[in-house]
Amino acid sequence: MAALIGKRQGFGLLRALLVLLGVSVLCSVALGTRKGHATLDHRSHRHRHPGHLSLHRHKQRTGKEGQVLHRSKRGWVWNQFFVIEEYTGPDPVLVGRLHSDVDKGDGTIKYILSGEGAGTIFVIDDKTGNIHATKTLDREEQAQYTLTAQAVARDTNEPLEPPSEFIVKVQDINDNPPEFLHGPYYARVPEMSNVGTSVMQVTATDADDPTYGNSARLVYSILQGQPYFSVEPQTGIIRTALPNMDREARQEYDVVIQAKDMGGHMGGLSGTTEVKITLTDVNDNPPKFPQSVYTMSVSEDKVAGEEVGRLKAKDSDIGDNGLVNYRLIDGDGMSMFELSTNSETREAVIKLKKQVDFETKRSYTLKVEGSNPHLDPRFLAWGPYKDEATIKISVEDADEPPVFIAPSYTFEVEENAPRGTPVGRVHAKDTDVANNPVRYMIPRYTDVDQFFSISEDGMITTNRPLDRETQPWHNISVSATEIGGHHQDTKVRVNIKVKDVNDNAPEFATNNEVHMCENVALGKVIETVSAVDKDEMAHRQHFTFSLAPEVAHNQNFSVKDNRDSTASIYVLRKSFSRLTQDVYYLPIEINDNGFPSMSSTNTLTIRVCSCDSKDSILSCNVEPYVLPAGLSTGALIAILACIVILLAIVVLFVALRRQKKEPLIVFEEEDIRENIITYDDEGGGEEDTEAFDIATLQNPDGANGFLPRKDIKPELQYPIRPGMGRPAPNSVDVDDFIKTRIAEADGDPTAPPYDSIQIYGYEGRGSLAGSLSSLESVTTESDLDYDYLQSWGPRFRKLADLYGTKDCSVLDEDDGEDS
Repeated sequence: MAALIGKRQGFGLLRALLVLLGVSVLCSVALGTRKGHATLDHRSHRHRHPGHLSLHRHKQRTGKEGQVLHRSKRGWVWNQFFVIEEYTGPDPVLVGRLHSDVDKGDGTIKYILSGEGAGTIFVIDDKTGNIHATKTLDREEQAQYTLTAQAVARDTNEPLEPPSEFIVKVQDINDNPPEFLHGPYYARVPEMSNVGTSVMQVTATDADDPTYGNSARLVYSILQGQPYFSVEPQTGIIRTALPNMDREARQEYDVVIQAKDMGGHMGGLSGTTEVKITLTDVNDNPPKFPQSVYTMSVSEDKVAGEEVGRLKAKDSDIGDNGLVNYRLIDGDGMSMFELSTNSETREAVIKLKKQVDFETKRSYTLKVEGSNPHLDPRFLAWGPYKDEATIKISVEDADEPPVFIAPSYTFEVEENAPRGTPVGRVHAKDTDVANNPVRYMIPRYTDVDQFFSISEDGMITTNRPLDRETQPWHNISVSATEIGGHHQDTKVRVNIKVKDVNDNAPEFATNNEVHMCENVALGKVIETVSAVDKDEMAHRQHFTFSLAPEVAHNQNFSVKDNRDSTASIYVLRKSFSRLTQDVYYLPIEINDNGFPSMSSTNTLTIRVCSCDSKDSILSCNVEPYVLPAGLSTGALIAILACIVILLAIVVLFVALRRQKKEPLIVFEEEDIRENIITYDDEGGGEEDTEAFDIATLQNPDGANGFLPRKDIKPELQYPIRPGMGRPAPNSVDVDDFIKTRIAEADGDPTAPPYDSIQIYGYEGRGSLAGSLSSLESVTTESDLDYDYLQSWGPRFRKLADLYGTKDCSVLDEDDGEDS
C-alpha cells in the first residue's frame, strides 16, 4: 500500500507501509537497480526491520504506444518497523535505517528522530540514520510506538525533507501464561443428568498477541474430575461424562481445568483453575415409613386438641422434593382423632378430635398415608411416591374429677336478707366406677369478703346481709373434689343476683344554688327541682314533693308538686333586699312510692342577686361592684390594651438602656488631657520655662482623690504614699512628673487595672534614639556660615555663640596652620 504525500522542490515524498517482508525486499531490489538511486538498508529477520528510506531521481520511460512517461522521483518510502519484545542481548537492537537521496555522504545531512520513546528508548545516529532500541520492550505494556523522522542541514538545521511519521511495532513472543481471571468457579448440575449435559464454561485469557503466531491460542483439558466430567478443548465448556450420577451417593466434585497456549503443543505455557461442581436434588426417591405399625395410647382425661403421638416418613430427597404430606385414609377412629403436619419437623401429629371414654371404647385403629406433593415426570416410572402405615391407639383409664350437672348456675337473693338465708344448690357426681362421694368448697379468691358459704350437700347460704346498691351481683366459683381420690377437682361458675328492696330515701338530683333577682315578680317560678333514688324502681319509680312542716306557713316561697317526679318553686312576695337577707334556706320533703315508702328532707339554697332591667343577674355578692355609668365593656378593653402597650414600651426602653456600654470610670467633666491647647508664641528655646505650664498635664479631676468606678466598690481607700507627691505646678522636670504618676497608678487600688491607657510623649534621659536637634551639628563638619545669627536678635544669641564662635575659632586655627 502506498500513498503520495506531496512534492518538494520537484521531488515527491512517498510513505509506504509494507507488511510482508517479501514485498519490502522486492521494492528494495527494484529501487536499488535504478541509476543514481540510494540503496535500501534492510534486516531480514522475519518481519523485523523492513523500514527503508530511499531517494529516486526522475527518469523517462516510453510506453507501449511510444508515449514518453514521466515518473516523479520518490522521497521517503516507509514500511513498518518491528522489534522483538523482551530482547536481552548485550548490544542495542537495530530497528532500521533512515536515508535520504539528498544525502551525498559528506556529513552535511543530520537525521532527527522525535515522538514516543525518542531519545530514551529509540536513538538515531544523526549521520548514518541507523535507529537502535536501547531498552527491553514489552508488548503487553505498549504494542507500538509512533515516531517522526526528518532530515535537516547540519549547519543550519533547516529541514531538507518534510517530517514523516512511521510506526515501530513490538513483535510478540510467548512470555505470558494463560490466566483464569474469575476462578475458582462454582457450578451446579441436576443429579441423574444425561451424558453431555453442559455444566458451565470457563474462559482463560492470554496477554500475548492473538494475531501473531500461537502465543495466545489456548486449548483446554481436564486434569482432575474424570471420569465424571469432560471439557471441550476449544470452548472450555464442562460437560457430564457419566450417566445417573446420584446426589444421595455423592454430592460434590472437585474438578481441575488446564488452559495451555501454543495450541497445546510442547513448550506452551499453561494455567489451571478449580471448579467445584455440586449435584442438585431431583425427586427420584419416594417417602418411606420406618415402621408399618405404630402403637400409641391416650388417657381418657385428655381433652380435645391434645396431642396423642407423632410419626414421620423418611425421604432421601431435600427441599421441596423431600416434602411429605400426610392424611388419614381409613380406621374406626377417624371421628375421634385428627391429623396435622408440623411445619418445622415435617412430622404427622395425631391429636384428639373428641374426648375418649375408657368405659365406652378402649382402642382405636387409624391408617395414615404419606406422599410427595412435587413429582418429577421424568421419574414417575420409579414410583409410586407414597407409603402407608397403621396406628393402633389404646385408651387408658384415669381417675376423673367429679362432673357438675350444669355448666354454670345463677341464683337470686334479696338484699338485707339475714345470715344463713339459702341462695341455691349445686350438684356434682363421680363418673368413675367407684362413684365416690364429693366434697364442695368456695375458693376464697372468688369470694374475698366471704359473703357466702356452702354445705356438704352443695347448698349455698349467706354469711351476712347483702346490699344491692353496693354490689348488685356476686360471681363466685364452687369446686367439687372426689373424697378418697387423687384430689382432682372441678370448678363451676355461680352467679348470684341481689334483688332490690326499697331501703334508700330519695334526694335532690343536683345540689346547685338557686339565684333570684331582688326585684322578682310575685308568683314567678324560680326553680324546678327533681329527685333520684338509689333503689331500682325502673319506670315504676315516682316522687312527691312538699314543704317541710316547720316552713309550711312561710311568707316567701311555696312548692307545687307537678306529679311527674318534679316540683316548682314559686315566689310569694314582690321583692327582696340583699342588704336585709341575701340567702334563704327552704327545706323540702321528698317521698317515693316504694314499699315501704321512704322519705327525706332536702334543703334548697336560694340566693338573692342584683339584676338589671332585663332580669339579667349582675352580681350575687354581699357588696356588689357597680360599673361606672356610661362605661361599656369595649371601652374597658381599649383602656386595658393601652395600659399593656405602655408597659411594653417602658420595659423595652429599660432593656435598651441596660444594654448600652457605660465606661467603668465616672468623670465629672471631660479629662483635660483630651483638650488641645494652642499657643501663639514661638517659645524661647530650652531655657524658656515660662512658655508652657507643666501643671496642665495633671488631671484636675484626679488631683484631690481617686476616680470613682462603676464596676467595683473599693472597701478601703489608701492615702497617697509619702514621697509620691506631685511636683509643683511650675516644675519643669517632666521625668519626675511621669514617674510620680506611674507610681500613683501602681499604688491606687481603684485605678483601672486593664482598660485605661496612659500615654506620655517623653522619651526620658539617655534615649537610644538620640536627639534630632541641630544643636549637636557643631561636632560635624559643615560649610554653612552661621554668622548671620548675630543679626537675628537676642533670642538667637545663644545659637550664634554656639555656632558662630565655634566656626570662628576653627577658622583661626586653619589660618594659623596656613601661616
